[in-house]
Amino acid sequence: MTSEYTRVTVLMGGPDGEREVSLESGEQVAKALQAHDHIHVCRRVIDRPELAELKAIFDEDDAHVVFPVLHGPWGEGGPLQRMLHTIGIPFVGSRHDAAERAMDKMVAKTYAAQCGIPTPIAHEVGSEGQCDLDPPVVVKPTDEGSSLGVRICKSCQEIDEAIAELKESHSRLMCERFIEGRELTVGILGNDALPIIEIQPTDGFYDYQAKYLCHDTEYLVNPPLDARLAAQIQEWSQVITRAMGVEDLARVDWLLEGENPWFLEVNTIPGMTSHSLLPMAAAELGLDMTALCARAVERVVKRAAASH
Repeated sequence: MTSEYTRVTVLMGGPDGEREVSLESGEQVAKALQAHDHIHVCRRVIDRPELAELKAIFDEDDAHVVFPVLHGPWGEGGPLQRMLHTIGIPFVGSRHDAAERAMDKMVAKTYAAQCGIPTPIAHEVGSEGQCDLDPPVVVKPTDEGSSLGVRICKSCQEIDEAIAELKESHSRLMCERFIEGRELTVGILGNDALPIIEIQPTDGFYDYQAKYLCHDTEYLVNPPLDARLAAQIQEWSQVITRAMGVEDLARVDWLLEGENPWFLEVNTIPGMTSHSLLPMAAAELGLDMTALCARAVERVVKRAAASH
């Protein structure tokens, strides 16, 4: 970072189902960056602005860098990133094409398979609402985050009911083989894999409530794992994010069935709340929120300078 101020506009809010989480994450990022000696922060809460409105915000802020902290299909899955690219302003995170790939869980699984990374078999739910897998399965939207809309179904009746319910609010659904196992996640900062975290929700399922509302979920940083297995999971997390073109920050989610890891998904704008896993993993390496967020901004500044 240079000795001059870097003006960063932190975007939060958005039109997606995770808006409240985005507001909390965005505020945490803004507070962290404010604590840096050479960063000036502007907070901006948005809904679904048009291109001209978004550009006017950045012009008014005289922004050098945008730090989008939105979660969900519009804010994380490519539309916002495409607008930022069109405006031509440097921003933290993945380009729109990588964001689109990661948000579509079926596409992400295709990339995993191409990289030789095991992932549970899954099919997109057909137009007539059929699921081609036998229970137990997980029915979920292909393009949501924070476990919104995830249903664990142990019978054909439960599958039919979940599909009927979710079709009312989501245009695309998928059925995925249910894996009974330990929930693990690997944060990615730049090109580096952060320490593994194991998530232990009290009710056995790490849903939206366990992620953001409950305080009894347990998190184990560097959980007890065979060293070679842990290294493999971290390496695969790096491989899949590189293959998909993910940049700056990410979180890769896994299930561990015995000694067999299964890739689930990549999050290109991980949560930054008090419950969130990327800051927790970074802290294990001695990086507090200010250092974590500033490092992401520094990457963008260097990338922008290299492109000129």
